[in-house]
Amino acid sequence: MKLETLTIHEIVDLLKNKEISYSEVVDSVLKQIEGQNEKYGAYLYTDPDGVREQAKALDDKGVTPQNPLYGIPYGLKDNFCTDHMPMTCASKMLENFRPPYNATAYESIKNAGGILLGKTNMDEFAMGSSTETSYFKVTKNPWDLTKVPGGSSGGSAAAVAANMAYYSLGTDTGGSIRQPSSFCATVGLKPTYGLVSRYGVTAFASSFDQVGPITKDITDCALVLNAIAGHDAKDTTSLNLDKKDYTQCLTKDIKGLKVGICDSFMGDNLQPEIRAAIDAAIEVYRDLGAEIVPVCAQFLDHALAAYYIISSAEASTNMSRYDGVRYGYRAEDYNDLEEMYNKTRSEGFGLEVKRRIILGSYVLSSGYYDAYYNKATRVRTMIREDFNRMFDSCDVLLTPTTANTAFGLGERTDDPLAMYLTDVYTVPANIVGAPALSMPCGFDKNGLPIGLQLMGPVLCEETILKAAFAFESATDFHTQQPKID
Repeated sequence: MKLETLTIHEIVDLLKNKEISYSEVVDSVLKQIEGQNEKYGAYLYTDPDGVREQAKALDDKGVTPQNPLYGIPYGLKDNFCTDHMPMTCASKMLENFRPPYNATAYESIKNAGGILLGKTNMDEFAMGSSTETSYFKVTKNPWDLTKVPGGSSGGSAAAVAANMAYYSLGTDTGGSIRQPSSFCATVGLKPTYGLVSRYGVTAFASSFDQVGPITKDITDCALVLNAIAGHDAKDTTSLNLDKKDYTQCLTKDIKGLKVGICDSFMGDNLQPEIRAAIDAAIEVYRDLGAEIVPVCAQFLDHALAAYYIISSAEASTNMSRYDGVRYGYRAEDYNDLEEMYNKTRSEGFGLEVKRRIILGSYVLSSGYYDAYYNKATRVRTMIREDFNRMFDSCDVLLTPTTANTAFGLGERTDDPLAMYLTDVYTVPANIVGAPALSMPCGFDKNGLPIGLQLMGPVLCEETILKAAFAFESATDFHTQQPKID
């Protein structure tokens, strides 16, 4: 039995029945990391000795799993603060940084008994859609080594797809969990803004960023969400709500569920094989008893432009803290304070981060603030109203996750606009703060995964998970895995 290929809930059942040990679980994944990480570049840092010690301690105690994540090894995107591991955000700016405290989401998993394998690669400061802007390495797609895994949580998605973690945590600012999940055939959820604490997670664009899970199936997604969702007094954007058990909504009965289909998500830029897979998914839902409802939106065509204006403005503000004074990289050769600032930021940041800082500073500058930033915030409000109108008619919105399957390494690095267009179907959920999930729904002629996206009203994670579980139960796309030596 290849333990590393199993899901969280399958492993937990085996542990409860004393059929396997915690050490066997950990060893199966660590062997996969030791054999494959150099090829795929999913992890920046791992702690195999510490992980084995934790597993052995659990075996010595002879305890059965206390909850579904107890003793399960996972990966963590390298923008989460952890006081016992480096946190670099895949940037030269933080190459030698060790946080003095922990992110709340990490603490939640730790309290649930999860075992952290290490930090996964990402686009620098989460700015990118391919995990090619990392200062340290490029991550490759486990389904095709010549293709990108998506980004910015590409390392997290690749780790799960290549069985180098049972699950991982990522962050989603404009699709950075869902887009790599689509490219790597994993399940990726961006929860409602504020449902999961962002405390201890390095900010990119604060009004968009959200923590979420990347898993092998929908049940695992619900299990991880159970652990990380909840109020956190240290995060002022955290929602103060009662805890829920999201596994309770995982039923196959979706008769009467209204599934919305919007033409704005089915444009001419959509790869024909993706359109065919989405059409087939619609028929699956129809066969399951769901009602297919056409809906329309007026302003979604402006979502991508509004997103990049607002997110870049917020990024330029958040990146101002990296000045070489308090922590992080500092230039060695300078004559005065201003020169130290200039050289530190010029040497410490990569090209994509600099591009977004410049764009953000521009749209916030005197004379352009009203023309760009204010206008983008008004468009954001109109898009929220669009979504409210659509959800008056349907329970969930079904769309493609991406317009194309995974593109080639280096194919879009010299074309920022083409790279930004990768997020065209994912950014609307971040703009409105609504939950959205990507899951496998097919493969193209080259065997590359195709992702289906489900979006719902704010705080309707249960509806999305229920709809996703019904589709997953009726298909077998989530069971297929890349061929790994």
